[in-house]
Amino acid sequence: MRFCTVFRLLGALLGLLFLTPVTAKAQSALLRDVIIRTDTASYQLSRNTVNVQGEPTLFFWFRRDDETVELRLLPESKLPGQKPLRLRRSADFQQLDSLTLEADGTYRTRLKFQDLTSSQFIRLVVEQPADAPGQEPWRDVVPLLPVARTTVSVRRTDDELYVGEEKVLELNSSNPRNVRATGEWVRGEDFDYRIVREQNGTLRLHVLPNQLGRKALGVRLQTERPQLLSGGKLSYQLPLLRQEFTVKASRLRFLSPDKRSITLDDLSRRRGVELILDNGRAFELRRTYRLEDQEEPGGALIAELYTRQYLSNDRVLCYLRPYNTHRQTEGYLYIKQNDQAQYVTNLDITPKTTITSVQVLHRGGDWTSSLNVSPGETVDVRLEGEGLQKARFHLEDLQVIPSDSSVRTESRVVLRVQVPVTFDKRKSTILNAGQPTGYALTVREFQRPHPLDFVSVSYGESSRPITRLNGPVLYEHTIRDVVFNFNTNGIDTEKSLYGKQFLSFEIRTLNSKGELIEIRNVENVVICPGDNSPRAAFYQDKQCRTDPLSLNSLLGRKTYDLDEWSRIVVVVRHQAAQYSEPVSTQTVELVLKRKFKFDIDVSFPAGLLTKRMKETGYSSFGGISLATLAQFSFYHPEKINRLRPYKVGAGFVAINAFNLSSDPNAYRDLGLVVLGSVYPTRREAKLTFPLYLGGGYLLSKKDWFFLLGPGIGVRL
Repeated sequence: MRFCTVFRLLGALLGLLFLTPVTAKAQSALLRDVIIRTDTASYQLSRNTVNVQGEPTLFFWFRRDDETVELRLLPESKLPGQKPLRLRRSADFQQLDSLTLEADGTYRTRLKFQDLTSSQFIRLVVEQPADAPGQEPWRDVVPLLPVARTTVSVRRTDDELYVGEEKVLELNSSNPRNVRATGEWVRGEDFDYRIVREQNGTLRLHVLPNQLGRKALGVRLQTERPQLLSGGKLSYQLPLLRQEFTVKASRLRFLSPDKRSITLDDLSRRRGVELILDNGRAFELRRTYRLEDQEEPGGALIAELYTRQYLSNDRVLCYLRPYNTHRQTEGYLYIKQNDQAQYVTNLDITPKTTITSVQVLHRGGDWTSSLNVSPGETVDVRLEGEGLQKARFHLEDLQVIPSDSSVRTESRVVLRVQVPVTFDKRKSTILNAGQPTGYALTVREFQRPHPLDFVSVSYGESSRPITRLNGPVLYEHTIRDVVFNFNTNGIDTEKSLYGKQFLSFEIRTLNSKGELIEIRNVENVVICPGDNSPRAAFYQDKQCRTDPLSLNSLLGRKTYDLDEWSRIVVVVRHQAAQYSEPVSTQTVELVLKRKFKFDIDVSFPAGLLTKRMKETGYSSFGGISLATLAQFSFYHPEKINRLRPYKVGAGFVAINAFNLSSDPNAYRDLGLVVLGSVYPTRREAKLTFPLYLGGGYLLSKKDWFFLLGPGIGVRL
């Protein structure tokens, strides 16, 4: 029986040998040793091996994740093939040099590892290609195990902790990437702790004490890469990190909210507002907490906090239902459960933004409720109401200029706004976060009274601005017409806008005695700025006057028909009802000046002293004579309608025409004379006594004579 069994086993083995493919070759060892050399030590496969999961593994100490090493391969004395060895590529390292055969029979190259801390199952695969095509190459595999020395210590500033309050400590490590940080809480009787690695690689120890008194915390840390202990043992456990703390009674912890301001309105009061808070540890999900304004019981209910769910960043998603307003400046909000304060937080609970009034301040003026602004103007806009501090106000298409005088409080906001000169809208809506507030600035053209230098007048000479006519203008010639012209380009400039000018003209003509001849009023003369104005396109109006204003087209008695020393008085003024600023007024007065006057004068010389050429003596003083003269009167050149005190004329003199003497031989005669007379200059005198001096020819006596004497003048 035993013989048959042995025979059957031998038959089965022979069958397996015959069934094996011909192309398969028995694997043979290629390497008798492997050497890895770092900058501080060398490690050989024949000496420095450790058993990992039952497999001999070459270990080496490293300090950097991208460590660079020299690799030497010692081949067997007799290789199965004829071709040189090669090293297969791997994602765990980069081969810096080609694998070359050295003079001592070893193969050499350099390797730069990628990430020794995180890489797992690092292997060196050495191959010798087969001699014949289609055959499998010979291959040796050398497992590698990087090992690292890692130390960890805790850095602390004090040893005081509070129950329920999380404390974060920094860990110092010689190789922080090799310390395993899972971020999971490790629960204990005295402490809860967790290890967290931040983005910059820093290790943090989060400690949460549970018991009062002097307590010792023991933190067990593990590594990613093991340490090699004596006896060839591997250890992933670091020495116990032990620290002692003094744990005191709990104090209220501040929980930071993700929102700093919440609006109190009907919607938030009923449905609540989503709020994310720090995890308070003692929070219970789906539970309602009270927010009050004092730590003691009985505080005013400010809001209710409903915990909904935990978030992955160790925070809690909540619903906050506000019931009263609160300002952060008024103090903290206490999160309470059963009238017991557990945490504190703070945020603004403010009413819905409501605007009650808007006012505008123009430069150099006072606050006004009129929301009219003009292009090119910089104004301050003051908004008053509730909940304004959180609002995001801006004006449609207008620029808000930062200013030191800007104000932002809960009840008042002051904005400085600049209206561009080219602004092409009639209104600019005041917006809050892009939504209309119901208020808007009305953009109106400037309507300021410009000095009247853009108005000029011509009356026979070249046109002159009316502002240069200081006082009456004495004009010696006939005034054919008085024409007012308007320089529309002299109103607006790039830096100063005035807008439309509304003028009125009061026209009066007076005679030489100052008596009114005619009066005309021209109202609502609208002059618009010309094409040089930046706002010329916005001044288009059918009422704008561009043609000159002629007085003869308005007056019944034309200017060329006025008598000497008549006056034309034109008062040009802005219409005060169209402006909010003081207006300008300019008076143009034209006087028809004359140098002399010619008239026929009848006077009564009396007591004349005459001297005839044919007689040797003087005649006696006679009676009252009658003189009819065509004479010239001369006006003062610098006064209006004021005669000089002398006249010159020629005519007839009836000597002793009114002689009341009874002497029948009284001397009477009629003479042709040229007389000069001197008159008093007082206008109010009705009875005057002029003095005559002259000479002539007597018609009866046929003789030349001279005369001198006073006269009597009567002014009616």
